[in-house]
Amino acid sequence: MPAPLPLGGLLALFTAAFTAVMTELLPAGLLPQISHDLHTTPTATGLLVTGYAITSCAAAIPVTAAVRTLPRRPVLLTVLAGFAAFNLLTALSTSYPLTFTARLLAGIMGGTLWAMLVGYATRMVPATHRGRAIAIVSAGITIALCAGIPAGTALAHTLGWRTTFAALAALALLLMAWVRLRVPDYPGENAAHRLPLRHVSRLPGIRRVLTLTLLVLLAHQATYTYIAPYAQHTGNRTDLALLVFGIATVAGIWITGTLIDRHPRATLQAAIALLTIAMLTLALLPAALLPATALWGTAFGALPTLLQAALVNASGPEHADTATSMQTTVYNLGIAAGSLTGGLVLQGAGPAALPWTTLLIVTATWLILPSRAPDPHRRPTTTPTRPAPENPAEIAP
Repeated sequence: MPAPLPLGGLLALFTAAFTAVMTELLPAGLLPQISHDLHTTPTATGLLVTGYAITSCAAAIPVTAAVRTLPRRPVLLTVLAGFAAFNLLTALSTSYPLTFTARLLAGIMGGTLWAMLVGYATRMVPATHRGRAIAIVSAGITIALCAGIPAGTALAHTLGWRTTFAALAALALLLMAWVRLRVPDYPGENAAHRLPLRHVSRLPGIRRVLTLTLLVLLAHQATYTYIAPYAQHTGNRTDLALLVFGIATVAGIWITGTLIDRHPRATLQAAIALLTIAMLTLALLPAALLPATALWGTAFGALPTLLQAALVNASGPEHADTATSMQTTVYNLGIAAGSLTGGLVLQGAGPAALPWTTLLIVTATWLILPSRAPDPHRRPTTTPTRPAPENPAEIAP
């Protein structure tokens, strides 16, 4: 009988993901309150989200490289302590420059956390349960988006936005105790055997998965960023479409958690197929926004977990933090590029062209989907002097 999953530890990592998303995105729902208290414009307040995202993206690779030889749990605890300190500073600050600085520093914590969470989760379980472990941790993102942000916004309207950030700081402190109790420590990479970043990027399958990640986020964000004008164009309510999308992403994560370890390649193909069908439906039948959005949300609930699992299977747990730091950067680049692409399409061709744009990008993903299922038991080469082969026939996540 297989050993049970270490749910206590995995749920602690789930809560860490939840805390990071709440810290990053909560200001977006509180722009009027924060602007009023800090005596600044909503545009400047919006930069509190932008600045966090930029530093998170920029810090992921260099900070991960700097701490990759250190024991894992102390690094995780330091990151959580940073979230506690910088969220508390945000709650207490009466100065916009100080608040902005706190957000930049919190972004560094976020980039470091995202680079290590998936690798940490996979080291806590057997190779046959990696996908399920990743799905549990990734669910923290979805729960934060679907329930945490609305609840935090409601709390802020009742008790004030400073109380909400103070609560996030308290959550991070409690989480530190939880991690100490339930999350095991693991050694960092052996300095004598660790692969340079460029060699990790050349391990079989890594570049394929990173390219898939970029295309998926580019495709998704091109339409999702502008779902409000598209919903208006189709005569539907934006809030209802977003509700359907959020519920569907939860379903997508649950379905993925039950299938990913047994059928990783087929589940990835099914998720891409759902996204393709959803965009084709939106393009041909705009009035069918809600059922198409349900398919879209199910697909997008699954895809990040599937891509993270494919990356870890390609890199091996010993190089997962480095590989995931690259994926974190690519993920944010895809979001930025998708938002820019969608904005240009919206301005030039109008909202009706958005799903066609996403459909075109999604079609490109079919050209680079893995030709065979990833092998979670395969150990990639760890010899720094012999980088992995570049032959495309050998590259499969």
